[in-house]
Amino acid sequence: MPAKTTQPSEDLHNPYGYSDMDWAAQLDPAYTAARAEVRRLSVGEDGTLSVKVKALIVIGVLASRGLQYGVEAHMRRAIDYGATKEELFEAMKAAAVPGGSVAYSVGVRALQALEQAGAFPPPSPPPPARRQQGKAAPHPRAPPF
Repeated sequence: MPAKTTQPSEDLHNPYGYSDMDWAAQLDPAYTAARAEVRRLSVGEDGTLSVKVKALIVIGVLASRGLQYGVEAHMRRAIDYGATKEELFEAMKAAAVPGGSVAYSVGVRALQALEQAGAFPPPSPPPPARRQQGKAAPHPRAPPF
């Protein structure tokens, strides 16, 4: 299993922060550069789909394969591009159709880990209920007998 990531990397050759990819890049820098170009063309900012949508697709595939460490890394990227916790959860529910319970449980664990790590803003409290002045709340009527 590849080393877990902590934060997304600014390194274009290793944008998800996988430490094993840094190690592999030392072995073959040309191959690493080629992979970076394929990644840019496939899931980068160019193209019809937004980066957020592309990340959600990648998350579904990784979850279906049971790769929680990858799901977390790509969820972070989706969050960086505007994905909400609710959108990520919905993506996991959609991935569970072709990917089964493995995709769902891996995705839920990744989502929970990110929430515990503080990746999402705390929920806003609901606004206080306002009562109209001068109007009494209607009383329920007793049923006729």
